[in-house]
Amino acid sequence: MASGEDDDPIIQEVDVYLAKSLAGMLYLFQYPVRPATMTYDDTPHLSAKIKPKQQKVELEMTIDTMSPNYCRSKGEQIALNVDGTTSEDSNTYSMKMMDKQTFSSIQATTNTSRYAAAVFRKGELHLTPLQGILQMRPSFSYVDKADTKHREREAANEGGDSSQDEAEEDVKQITVRFSRPESEQARQRRIQSYEFLQKKQAEEPWVHLHYYGIKDGRSEHERQYLFCQSMGMSENTELVKTRSEYLSMLMPPVTEEKIVKPVGPSNVLSMAQLRTLPLGDQVKTLMKNVKVMPFANLMGLLSQGTDSTAVLRCIQQVAMLVQGNWVVKSDVLYPKDSCSPHSGVPAEVLCRGRDYVMWRFTQERSVMRKEVAAIIKLPPEDVKDFLEQMSVARVNRGWEFILPTDTEFVKKHPDVAQRQYMLWLGIQTKLEKVFNLSKEDMMIKKVDPPTAVHVTGDQRIKAARDRARENQASLQKEHSQRKRGAAGTSLRVKEEPVSDGEEPMDTSLPNGSLNGHPDDDDGPPADTLNGHSLHTPSQELQDFVEATFRKHFVLTLSEVKRLFNLHLASLPPGHSLFGGISDRLLQDAILLCRCRQILVPFPSQSSAAADEQKVFAVWETGETFDKYRQVLFEIFMKNYRVRRTLVQTRLTQELGNGVTKADIDRLLKECCVSYGSMWYLKGTVHS
Repeated sequence: MASGEDDDPIIQEVDVYLAKSLAGMLYLFQYPVRPATMTYDDTPHLSAKIKPKQQKVELEMTIDTMSPNYCRSKGEQIALNVDGTTSEDSNTYSMKMMDKQTFSSIQATTNTSRYAAAVFRKGELHLTPLQGILQMRPSFSYVDKADTKHREREAANEGGDSSQDEAEEDVKQITVRFSRPESEQARQRRIQSYEFLQKKQAEEPWVHLHYYGIKDGRSEHERQYLFCQSMGMSENTELVKTRSEYLSMLMPPVTEEKIVKPVGPSNVLSMAQLRTLPLGDQVKTLMKNVKVMPFANLMGLLSQGTDSTAVLRCIQQVAMLVQGNWVVKSDVLYPKDSCSPHSGVPAEVLCRGRDYVMWRFTQERSVMRKEVAAIIKLPPEDVKDFLEQMSVARVNRGWEFILPTDTEFVKKHPDVAQRQYMLWLGIQTKLEKVFNLSKEDMMIKKVDPPTAVHVTGDQRIKAARDRARENQASLQKEHSQRKRGAAGTSLRVKEEPVSDGEEPMDTSLPNGSLNGHPDDDDGPPADTLNGHSLHTPSQELQDFVEATFRKHFVLTLSEVKRLFNLHLASLPPGHSLFGGISDRLLQDAILLCRCRQILVPFPSQSSAAADEQKVFAVWETGETFDKYRQVLFEIFMKNYRVRRTLVQTRLTQELGNGVTKADIDRLLKECCVSYGSMWYLKGTVHS
């Protein structure tokens, strides 16, 4: 023992002091996205704030906009996306460019009892316990604000119009329900839920701080508190320990840490924690969170090398196959003895209603919310919750299944697909009995969508003019006969042949009456369009179309039909515009009003209907600005979406250097909508 001590002699003894002046207030900041040589010491700090209980800190620093590494155009674009074009005090970037950034903290460790800040001076080591170790990373909250602004602009562009399926009645019945007393288990789940934790964190107010630089006098004064203020031994009793106490502090006894297992999918669960669970629990937790997932995505979330056969066994216990994708089972989302958070409906009733919605999606891509609600007879909040879990709302098309059909999975696993098919047959039989449905009610009528045939605008104008010349003589004769009021003269309207896949617009009232008067089958044929043949648009129809396009500039055929129906609803009963106006007649009226069809190259995976892919635009108005629009429309005949720089370049090439920023702003505002950094013609992209 003595020889060992001689081999390792004591070189120096250092007195250790415990400084308490800053205990409970000292934080260590780490900046993992920057190397140690690139500090923020010389960067001006604009503001600082902290939430002490959560140990959450936010620092706002300036960005050097004069640096050669700063992209001014990108900075201006980000500021425009976040704040828009208005100048308000609440704007994030007052200089119309991104001139500052925010750093937000996350805790590097939750246990800092073994960490301290040390200062060595004159042979003395002074230790101050750390309150927290925080990693400061750039915050991208401005992206959320830009996304919110974009959604507001999209909503304004849509003009507040909503799906026909989503239209609500002005007067509706209100069902009053009393919630059940909350059980202890439900209370524990609610307290541990992500929403509850977020709400509690948001309740803690920010404490605003004043930042002092590293070379500031106040900082130098505060650094003096890192040294122990009382050097006497009586003030440092924490460091005076016996040998056994000191050894216990160096090597504390091993205690088994209690691991709190997450309850339900609403817990904050990292992927590392998730992969510590059994495979069945991993699959169940993922499906309860995601609700709808392709099998390939599920395999990507699990650990590498996981057996796909084992995953297939697990997924079939907690999910059902819908259009090749897996949808979590209803009894997994709504366990026994639970109830709806919206209406208090028992879980058993919720499961039946959600199973019906899932079954409908096994039969068709889209469903109508009103049809579903009429059958399952649940409160609107629950019906909407079911649909939002597995579908998205489409304008005038109801709710469409959220994912494309995964045919690859069905081809690769036909045995699983067949087994799921047999399960759905059993569920279908059960639903027939529960909701008292007949076999006819359970059969979904599938209608093949009409194929879109592209015809150029010049061809449509020529065809319309030819038909107008052919029918001019007969129109004049019929018009004179009507003016004379000749008795016994029966005028017969020449019906326009309807092409394959094309149906007349429905401009009649729901109860089968026309212009508010009952339709008499025994009477003479209806005088459509004031006695004029349907082959030629009436002047009043052309006036409506011209006024509409002067206001909107670019419209799809679907949007024109919608606006026309709104126009009809505002007319008094008996007006001449009521009648069966076909799509062809409406398109002829559009082309006769100096408009053209823009053959936009929609992507192959586009979900736009045939009427939504027929895009018309004002070609000539007699203004000098027409040439700007024509250049833009020629660009969109070759591109489905474009960047602003491309439009600016083409305009400069075609019209010279006289093109101003105001001209481009006006052009894009009249004819396009923006989504992210790309521009689309109006009506060609869904939000």
